[in-house]
Amino acid sequence: MPLELIILLASLLVAWLVFTWAVQVLKASISTAVAIAAIVLILQLVFGIGPQELLDHLIQLPQTLWNLILNSRSSGGN
Repeated sequence: MPLELIILLASLLVAWLVFTWAVQVLKASISTAVAIAAIVLILQLVFGIGPQELLDHLIQLPQTLWNLILNSRSSGGN
C-alpha cells in the first residue's frame, strides 16, 4: 500500500509539472502570435507593406545577412 501511494503521488506531481509547463508554453505562444499579428497590422496600415511582401523579405533575410557579412569582410571592416 505505501509503495502504491508513493507512485500515485509521484505521478500526480509529474502530471502537475507537465500541465503547468504546457500552460506556460501556450501562454508564450499566444503572446508571440499576438505580437506578430500586431507588427504585421502596423506594417500594413502605416507603411502599406503586406504580409506576402514581409514573408518574401523574411525568406531572403539569410542571404541578405550573408551578403552583408561578405561585403564587410571584403571592404576590410570599414
